[in-house]
Amino acid sequence: MIRVVLPAHLRKLAHVDGEVSLEIAGQITQRSILDALEARYPMLRGTIRDHANGKRRAFVRFFACGEDLSHESPDTPLPEAIATGAQPFMIVGAIAGG
Repeated sequence: MIRVVLPAHLRKLAHVDGEVSLEIAGQITQRSILDALEARYPMLRGTIRDHANGKRRAFVRFFACGEDLSHESPDTPLPEAIATGAQPFMIVGAIAGG
């Protein structure tokens, strides 16, 4: 079971509290997690990845095991701690301003 932490605005949009648990068969990658997340919560489609090209939105970041994986290939296998559910895959809304 994969654990996913969403930022507050996406939890509200998906009508969930706390972490989301997803069952994913096969290799655990950013793409497989996001595909499963969007399949289970279709209202999130287009909020994390662009509809047209599937790329991460500019103000969204991905973290796993304390590391920023936002610029990694979406098909790179994630750490074992994510695949086993020991650690959550975190989707974070970046903050900008000045």
